[in-house]
Amino acid sequence: MTVYLIGFGVFLAIGIPVALSLGLASLLYLLVSGNLNLMLAFPQRMIAGIDQFVLLTIPFFILAGNLMNAANLTQQIVRFAQLVVGRVRGGLAAVNVVAAMMFSGVSGAATAEAAALGGVMIPAMVRDGYTARYAAALTAAGALLGPLVPPSLALIIYGVLTGTSIGDLFVAGIGPAMVLCGALIAYALWRARREQHPLPPPLPRSERRSAVMGAIPALMLPVIIVGGIRGGIFTPTEAAAVAAAYALIVGVVLYRTLTLHRIWQCFYETASMSAGIMLIVSMASMTSFILSFENIPQTLARAILGITSDPTLLLLLLNVLLLVMGFFLEPLAALILAMPVLSELIPASGLDPIQFGVMVVLNLMIGMITPPVGLCLFIVGSIGRVPLDQVSLAAIPFIIICVGVLMLVTFVPAVSLFLPQLIQ
Repeated sequence: MTVYLIGFGVFLAIGIPVALSLGLASLLYLLVSGNLNLMLAFPQRMIAGIDQFVLLTIPFFILAGNLMNAANLTQQIVRFAQLVVGRVRGGLAAVNVVAAMMFSGVSGAATAEAAALGGVMIPAMVRDGYTARYAAALTAAGALLGPLVPPSLALIIYGVLTGTSIGDLFVAGIGPAMVLCGALIAYALWRARREQHPLPPPLPRSERRSAVMGAIPALMLPVIIVGGIRGGIFTPTEAAAVAAAYALIVGVVLYRTLTLHRIWQCFYETASMSAGIMLIVSMASMTSFILSFENIPQTLARAILGITSDPTLLLLLLNVLLLVMGFFLEPLAALILAMPVLSELIPASGLDPIQFGVMVVLNLMIGMITPPVGLCLFIVGSIGRVPLDQVSLAAIPFIIICVGVLMLVTFVPAVSLFLPQLIQ
């Protein structure tokens, strides 16, 4: 297995995409171990890895997010957030976070949220007197709300890998997202007072009604998704299709901003993003096959439990390992790679599988705002024209806040389980 890990690390280091690195490392392992005949099973394993009906939720939810974004939903959400929280010192920073929370119910992906909101909020904050690196770092941190709120792609993958209810995971992510949102707003307002950030002008009275009406269709999307799944009206896969249809109707009929060209572009981007995710899933299936063949998950689980059997120390150790993985791997790939081992450790952790899933997803998503891989940092840095080292330094307070929320999710079950238990 050492050969596989070294090969995977080398392939990543020389710039080969994660999906291909997984496949090439698997091939290298078979070649060195003398098991090249197992290559015959790889095509079947790749197909079996993505031949799961619930994975259809991913392209549909991506399509819904792309359609809503193409319909200029971002501007509608920002205007509504400005009406709600914008009239305080540092209000534009609070608007950024609140808009991220509301946009999370549409995108389900941190990178999409960072790109969509960054293009609107970073220039606006810079014009209002904020430093570009602070605006970029805040936007990157707010983007982490996306993977916690339905329709979260990461929670869908976790649910598929572990057999956990996706509907329960969707509901469980809302509590931690609200805690993280509140913590980011509190920090933004505290910093605004300390550094005398500007007081934004109020939204004109003539625009307030249109701001509310314009945001309602977008805010209804997560309600439809969660309400439909929990109410037994449709399955998660059907909910994804309903979300895509709803987004199309809203963009064409209500907002009237979706043209045929924009719709075609949304379908093209959805196909590209979905293909990338499915390629990672299929290639990771090859890795899972090798792990199972060598009995690696059970061996690693026993090794970790050999270090400590205390649930508290075990959870701290798992969090550290996942944070390190998130530093170097794209979250979905890291999730797929880690789950064979983590599944063995869920009973020993003492956590409910739903709470454990939220903990794992939040943990890996923190890697999106930490170098060297931090995709959200690259996105907001590019939008704000801020060097990576500067935006990384500016993100340190937000990383500390995210880790604090992670500890709450890990050791306070009610943070993630209160809502699922409430609506059972």
